[in-house]
Amino acid sequence: MNKFAYLFSLCLFLSTLFLSGQAGSFSFALITDTHIGSGSADEDLRRTVEDINDIDSVVFVIVAGDVTEFGSDAELLLAKKILDRLEKPWYIIPGNHDTKWSESGANSFRIVFGDEAFVFNHGGWLFIGTNSGPNMRMGPGQIPRENIVWLDSVLSIPANRAMKIISVNHYPLDNGLNNWYELTDRLKQLDTRLALCGHGHSNSVLNFEGIPALMGRSNLRANHPQGGYNIMTIVGDTLLTASVRHPGTGEETEAATGHSAVTMPVWASVRLERHDFSADTTRWPRPDYSMNERYSQVREVWRLQEEADIGAGTLVTGKLALITTTAGEVKAISLRNGREKWSFPTGAKIYGTPVSDGKRVIAVSADGMARSLTLERGKLLWSYDTKQPVVASPVISGERLFIAGSSGHCHALDITSGSVLWTNGDIDGFVETIPLIYKEMLIFGTWNNRLYALDIATGTIRWVWNTGYSNRMLSPAACVPVAVGDRLFVVAPDRKMACLDVNTGELLWHSDLGGATVRESMGLSEDRSLVLAKTMDGRVIGVSASGNSPEIIWKSDFNIGYDIAPGVITERDGIIFIPSDKGIVHAASRENGKLLWSHRISSCLINNIVPLKGNNLIVNSMDGIVVRLGW
Repeated sequence: MNKFAYLFSLCLFLSTLFLSGQAGSFSFALITDTHIGSGSADEDLRRTVEDINDIDSVVFVIVAGDVTEFGSDAELLLAKKILDRLEKPWYIIPGNHDTKWSESGANSFRIVFGDEAFVFNHGGWLFIGTNSGPNMRMGPGQIPRENIVWLDSVLSIPANRAMKIISVNHYPLDNGLNNWYELTDRLKQLDTRLALCGHGHSNSVLNFEGIPALMGRSNLRANHPQGGYNIMTIVGDTLLTASVRHPGTGEETEAATGHSAVTMPVWASVRLERHDFSADTTRWPRPDYSMNERYSQVREVWRLQEEADIGAGTLVTGKLALITTTAGEVKAISLRNGREKWSFPTGAKIYGTPVSDGKRVIAVSADGMARSLTLERGKLLWSYDTKQPVVASPVISGERLFIAGSSGHCHALDITSGSVLWTNGDIDGFVETIPLIYKEMLIFGTWNNRLYALDIATGTIRWVWNTGYSNRMLSPAACVPVAVGDRLFVVAPDRKMACLDVNTGELLWHSDLGGATVRESMGLSEDRSLVLAKTMDGRVIGVSASGNSPEIIWKSDFNIGYDIAPGVITERDGIIFIPSDKGIVHAASRENGKLLWSHRISSCLINNIVPLKGNNLIVNSMDGIVVRLGW
């Protein structure tokens, strides 16, 4: 910074301090990207908390997401313990690290911190904080459907609509969020004067469709001796200034290192003016639904919009489609017309696809409670507490139900009574996937770079494959494994496909398939000759399921664009159905790889696609939409 710029910033900062004593002026702290569980994160946050307590002018604190590194219960509880030392009111929202890799599907975030959104009034300003996702499944961020419903209820209050508004979300309000426009469109109907975010780990001045915005730096010290946060000062109703505050490193070290607490010059000032958003004639980008007109042979037979996210696949059995929601509901829907037949509340988020034996349906909620309900009416038959968070889907083999949890335990229950047949407590890492039952084994990956095969009769471990990575975010945990003959296949965020001997767990090959950039979405062709996988650059490939080395023998001849959704690829009657992270179902010809049609039901991630008899399918998306398509 040159001398003139430094003096200007200093003068602006001093004038702000002077004006902050005037009526309607106040300061608050913005802390973001604390990443508790990584490196020095907990010490950095302790320093920040102690520093804020010493600053009388800071009247409240906003913690804007990525509170933890992996969203684990231990990390959440440690963060809460540190933040509870704040002697000022504080408000918190989750970020992608708290929700995507959470062993409880962020259910524990809500329990530990009381909620995943906030609204409060200070000095005539309404501060509104919303969750950013992505919620359990990898993809772009997404404001949960229940947050949007909640926001509408908040903004339906006339007094709230009349206030000056500051929005807070961990993500920038752009297409990094699948449904950013659902928030910005609402904000632009009101007197919104500022948006705050984190995620980028650095200070930045932004603008979201005419809404002035600031991104705050990470609280982490990174390669510096001190971390840092931002002090935001609102002067009257017209000006906000932002300054980085570096907490001291502690009394014992400050004398030796000279790293005492310091407030840096103002790095940003924003005019908090009332904006006439209705006068803006700019055509801001919105999701493109024109494909639905282009492929008009595809029609929506019926559509259902839930008031919460759907974080798992749809189960079709008989004349019913069964769904679960992150509001904790299990619902049965008529396949014919989409009308609700019954609903059962569980009280906790659900991220596992339910299972059924034709008589009963079993769902497991994120708090670890398994419940068996009558298929016809949804009446409770039995329940079992696994005493651990569960986000994986239960699976059935014969009269046995299998539940792989998030705290190292896998259970086998009698499907009729719910009594325990066996428990294995030696699983390393939490389970997210739909386990595969094959050759009398229960096979699943975990978020600690492990792939397990358990004997379904006894629960003993047949074999374990360790990927060898130290970074757990490269684990083969989100994909649904497939097996053919004596071969087992998985894909992972390391952008490779692995082929193992299913009987022994011996690694046969582990390949990047010539740079194909596979990730977590895969499936099996109808004739079981191809292992299908979606690449991150938007193509689908078919790898030989019988070759002695990795061989791509089929490719789609179209590109759906960058996509990282982990949904299962399915084939039925020569049509390959491809889910996307942007609410689009693509149908490709198995014969020649050509695109047959695409249909968009939403802007948010597709969970699963269930082909039905005839030219019909059921599909749902993360933002609570269920659709029956016909063509």
